[in-house]
Amino acid sequence: MSNQEIFDESKKYMPGGVNSPVRAYRDMGIDPPVMKSGKGVIIKDEDGNEYIDFVLAWGPMLLGHCNEEVVTAIKEISESAIAFGAPTELELQMSRFLCEEMDNVEMVRFVNSGTEATMSAIKLARGYTGKNKIIKFAGCYHGHFDGFLVEAGSGVLTEGIAGCLGIPNDSIKNTLVGVYNDMEQVRRLFEAYGDDIAAVIIEPVAGNMGVVKAEDQFIETLRVLCDEYGSLLIFDEVMSGFRVAYKGAQSLFNVKPDLITYAKIIGGGLPCGVYGGRREIMEKLSPLGGVYQAGTMSGNPVVMAAGISTLNIIKENQEIYNHINKIGEKLQKGIEEIAREKGINLTVNRVGGMMTVFFTDRNPVRSYDDAKSCDLEMFKKYFLHMLNNGFNIPQSQFESMFLSAVHTEEHIDKFLEAFRQFEA
Repeated sequence: MSNQEIFDESKKYMPGGVNSPVRAYRDMGIDPPVMKSGKGVIIKDEDGNEYIDFVLAWGPMLLGHCNEEVVTAIKEISESAIAFGAPTELELQMSRFLCEEMDNVEMVRFVNSGTEATMSAIKLARGYTGKNKIIKFAGCYHGHFDGFLVEAGSGVLTEGIAGCLGIPNDSIKNTLVGVYNDMEQVRRLFEAYGDDIAAVIIEPVAGNMGVVKAEDQFIETLRVLCDEYGSLLIFDEVMSGFRVAYKGAQSLFNVKPDLITYAKIIGGGLPCGVYGGRREIMEKLSPLGGVYQAGTMSGNPVVMAAGISTLNIIKENQEIYNHINKIGEKLQKGIEEIAREKGINLTVNRVGGMMTVFFTDRNPVRSYDDAKSCDLEMFKKYFLHMLNNGFNIPQSQFESMFLSAVHTEEHIDKFLEAFRQFEA
């Protein structure tokens, strides 16, 4: 079947023909290619078209698609273990790796997605502190848990309003919306609600308003406020963990979070999430404590095998981060230079292997309001131009491009050559 035939048929059985909204390409005005295979950074659709991939399954494929060692690990474990719903040695290996390699992580609990990790971390924070409210930041995405799908109210000190249908007001009444990189606004939130704030959750490098890095002083202020009011600081590193640096985004700051969440890369391309932190907090989880959280497939042996293989490769080859930074810098500078030559207003934000081209004259882009100033029609033209020239890039202005260990300078040169042909 062709791309079009598969997608048309899929719409009979899945809402919009997809299992995640952005895959529908609706804002781009076209139907999506239907992917069939991938190796390294080359992916192919059902029509036989090839693309150089800068999406990488939205981040997980740091080693490229179908890395041979990871595939071998999956094949080997699948011969003897697929699922038990019982403890395995692979869980021990994976948890020990994370606790030994990641800063500020003394105990972990595995789940099956980034959403599960963040929502469970919030529940744990509430159980540990005995408080109810949380602060999340406009533009940060922590999954589709009701309490995270919140838009800012009419004033900076109002509680949130539902960000989509199907969310009762009771589910979000304890969510406060902060302004990313705005220290004074967050201080005012604490002054107004501090006695009942259980946690602040933040992407230290945001990826779902496009790539925006938290400023050092902002993160330091969050740490001070959390300590002052007895709240926990949670870093959501579902996207940035093992991607912007070996030890993740927290290694870019002189601040220690109380809890941290990971997903994407740690599963080696399979569904996986984990949250962890200080022992005294994690021991509040059942069966040791009174915060209940469970999952039949948590710590699944196939996922653990893929994750262990991936993380061991990364640990033994940390020079890949130098490579990614090198080609990332080349890509960023090339795009900026071409844009200047062609008179295109854009700003490029990049942190390690995460990068967004914002079609705006705001420089830098440091908050959700800045990101919302982008010219979405210009982005659409850019996206379609790059797709038609064989490049798989995010189909939203408010997402991150990703670089991998197997992207080469030749891939970057081809991208820049195609971008040079872009007619705004």
